[in-house]
Amino acid sequence: MSMQVEFCGEWFGVEEDDTFQIGREGNLEIDDNPYLHRRFLTISHHDDLWWLENVGSRLSATVSDSDGNMQAWLAPGARLPLVFAHTTVLFTAGPTTYELGIVGDSPTFESSTPERTQVGETTIGPVTLTESQKLLIIALAEPVLRGRGSTASIPTSAQAAARLGWVITRFNRKLDNVCEKLSRHGVRGLRGGQQQLAVNRRARLVEHAVASRIVVAADLDLLEANAEAHAAEQAEKAEQAEKEKAASAASATSAT
Repeated sequence: MSMQVEFCGEWFGVEEDDTFQIGREGNLEIDDNPYLHRRFLTISHHDDLWWLENVGSRLSATVSDSDGNMQAWLAPGARLPLVFAHTTVLFTAGPTTYELGIVGDSPTFESSTPERTQVGETTIGPVTLTESQKLLIIALAEPVLRGRGSTASIPTSAQAAARLGWVITRFNRKLDNVCEKLSRHGVRGLRGGQQQLAVNRRARLVEHAVASRIVVAADLDLLEANAEAHAAEQAEKAEQAEKEKAASAASATSAT
């Protein structure tokens, strides 16, 4: 019985008597990223189970099954059993978000996909998102959704607001609302003290949304449709401004 780890299209085998190390150094050298621990995650086999352990001191990882039905936040010092046929791991170090897959040949647990109901708004379990809230998440998750299984940089609030055609105050207000809503439903890492940087909140939101399939690659079409609608709206405003300017000039000429 063995495990396979996939990162950026490259596969690594893990045998039962191995301790597979993931980080800046180890069996899987993720990246020469100073924000990433030298040793961050380990995969090992004992007590008749495969385990994923966070051996870092600062970073956390979001772990989910392939369908996004189960999700766990793996904090420093924590470990969890790898019981699914395919497990997705997302984590952020500094400005970069990473995604890797862990595949087992003898899964202990088979997940089932519950039916989800969508009426007007987007429903994820007990959480209902408005269209604008989902657009905000898609804008933040766009680099990850376009480069699934690799690395990506989370946009700043200003970049995501510009992508949506929103002013920054509107974006920040809606980001607060989304984080508050998900926090009330038990999603950890979206609220913190004054020392918690905004980039951490955005990254955690993206990790959760991608891992739980709140947003998927197909949703990028919604982002493009929003961009086209915004461009058309701006063009219409510019045309109207030109008409008003021409009318004003004509009126001034007539007056003289």
